[in-house]
Amino acid sequence: MLNVKITAIEPEKHIYLSLGSNTGDRLSHLQQAVQAIFEEVGSILKISTVYESPAMGFDGDPFLNCVVLITSTYTPRQLIQKVLKIEAKQGRVRQKGKGYMSRPIDIDILSIDKLEVSLDVLTVPHPQLHNRRFVLQPLADIDAEWVHPRLQKDVNTLLAETEDKTALGKQAAILKNPIDSYDLSPYNYIAIEGNIGAGKTSLATKLATDFNAKLILERFKDNPFLPKFYKDQQRYAFPLEMSFLADRYQQLLDDITQFDLFKDCVISDYDAYKSLIFAQVTLQHEEYNLYKKLFHLMHKELPKPDVYVYLYQNTERLLANIMKRGRKYEQSIPETYLQQLHTGYLEFIKTVPKEKLKVIDISEMDFIKRRTDYVRLLKTIVEK
Repeated sequence: MLNVKITAIEPEKHIYLSLGSNTGDRLSHLQQAVQAIFEEVGSILKISTVYESPAMGFDGDPFLNCVVLITSTYTPRQLIQKVLKIEAKQGRVRQKGKGYMSRPIDIDILSIDKLEVSLDVLTVPHPQLHNRRFVLQPLADIDAEWVHPRLQKDVNTLLAETEDKTALGKQAAILKNPIDSYDLSPYNYIAIEGNIGAGKTSLATKLATDFNAKLILERFKDNPFLPKFYKDQQRYAFPLEMSFLADRYQQLLDDITQFDLFKDCVISDYDAYKSLIFAQVTLQHEEYNLYKKLFHLMHKELPKPDVYVYLYQNTERLLANIMKRGRKYEQSIPETYLQQLHTGYLEFIKTVPKEKLKVIDISEMDFIKRRTDYVRLLKTIVEK
């Protein structure tokens, strides 16, 4: 009995955050916050120049401020909860009725896409955004075309119109994007593999976005035999596997050979060898022998991955993921079919050199909904 909870996946949103610190090692506090945001909230796309500004609204030491652009799938309420938790970990104490105070870190959510949000704990866009030069200037640095969702004015217009004439001190120090510490340079061609519903496409897409890599996704949606196969496997198995073989061969040959694999990084959500794994499960003995001869003739011409990442997922979670993504023709996939594919993958994995193989058990992970799980995956992939 399948008892995995099915919930909708939030889309990626572009979010601007304002960071400030005016106690202790201010730059270190900002860098720690950037690291925590990367590990717990979302991918960091841009980090502005750091500016110094006087404390506003109270007597205190000057602040160092910056603006960070991130992408995240968290809802606004989840986002503010994550932000408050990061602040608390860094020693921020919020006291009701005390007004503005000195603090090691202050993280404000400025905007979330073009949304207008009004919650008991969060208002977006930030209600004081247009009145603060220490926010507007770094925001303009990283996105001069940003438009205030409610005021419908771009950031440069807001800068010109703001009554805040505070002089800002541009700092030479640069905050580092944590993604730069994850080195994928040893791998010019990465293949992400796993059973149906393991999350191959999701992981490959996130990696390609974070590392500005060429993304190759399997074109299963264009295969006319796939829906027919799940209704009548015996009749459509051979044309299905032959069409997939031809398409995978052509796609990998065309896409990968366009790139210099000594300079460019390519990430694919499949490896060509999956053709043989699936064929062994679906084809009759005579058909499989014929198919295997053709496969080996074609396979030897294709570039081989520098690293093969296999995502292991238990069958219950696979069925839940298949149900969640809602492709009608997949809903009748039997558990035995997934188990046969799993066995085929494990047999293939035994043939992959250890230095080129990363087997990761993701049965207890949800790297789509939990950022910390994605970062754990990333660390496992890049570790030598």
